[in-house]
Amino acid sequence: MSIDHLASAKSPVEERPEFLDVKPGMTVVVKCDLLTGETERKDWWMGQVLQCGGAARDPSIHNLFQIADVDSGVIRWVNTDLVTHMVPPC
Repeated sequence: MSIDHLASAKSPVEERPEFLDVKPGMTVVVKCDLLTGETERKDWWMGQVLQCGGAARDPSIHNLFQIADVDSGVIRWVNTDLVTHMVPPC
């Protein structure tokens, strides 16, 4: 008896990344990404998304966010993989 191993092998289901649902106006939690010369002050910070930047191949997929830090008001461009949580606008 022969067994068809390909029929039983299922491709792993990829979980949809949360950052694909981020829109301007949302509040997000961002992991700290230390730059050269910066000291480690905190593990994360919270900010409001001002703008979502699209990728070159598919503009509907974001690869950068412009986020205003809610504590300091500093506006930064952040890679999408640093966004860990999001809060939808009211």
